[in-house]
Amino acid sequence: MSRVLGIDPGLNITGYGVLDVAAGGPRVCEAGVVRGKTKSSLTARLCEIHTGVCEVIEALKPTVVAIEQLYSHYERPRTAILMGHARGVICLAAAQAGLEIVNYAATQVKKTLTGNGHASKVQMQHAVKFELKLESLPEPADVSDALAVALCHYYSNRDWAALAKRPAVKQILNPTADADELDLELD
Repeated sequence: MSRVLGIDPGLNITGYGVLDVAAGGPRVCEAGVVRGKTKSSLTARLCEIHTGVCEVIEALKPTVVAIEQLYSHYERPRTAILMGHARGVICLAAAQAGLEIVNYAATQVKKTLTGNGHASKVQMQHAVKFELKLESLPEPADVSDALAVALCHYYSNRDWAALAKRPAVKQILNPTADADELDLELD
C-alpha cells in the first residue's frame, strides 16, 4: 500500500500528516506535530526535529514524503534562512530512509484543495476536513497544513485521484514555471 507523509516544516512546530492511498479516497493514518522543545539552541532544535521526523518515518513507513517548499518574503530573509535549516534536516531524514521527496509550493497546495492559491488558514482547514471526511477541523494549523500537502501530492497522482473519484490536478502552460506562475486546472 502506498502511504504519503505530508510535512509542514517549522522550527518550533513541524506538522505531519500520513495518508493511506485507498479505494474510495485518501484515509488519515496519523497526524501530529514534532516539537522543538529547546529554545536556547538552534542546533538542539534541529536535532530534535530530525529525530522526531525519523521516528515518524520509522513508525509509519511512508512510501513518499511531500513537503511544503520554502517561501521567502524579501523583508524577512533571516526567517527563510532559519526555515531552510529545518527543511534541510527533514529532507535529510527522508533521504536517509531512502524515500522520494516531492516539493509543493504553498500556492499550489492551496489551489489544489480550494481552487484559490491564496486561501486563508481557516479555508484550508475546512477543505482538509471536507476532503478527509473528518468530524472536526484539524488542529493545530501545522497539522492541517501537513495534511493539505499530503492531499496535494495524492491528487497530483492521476491513478490515486481516480480512486477518490476526483480529477487529478494537471499543470498547464510551462512545466518549469515558478510556483506563483502555475496555472492549475482539474482534468
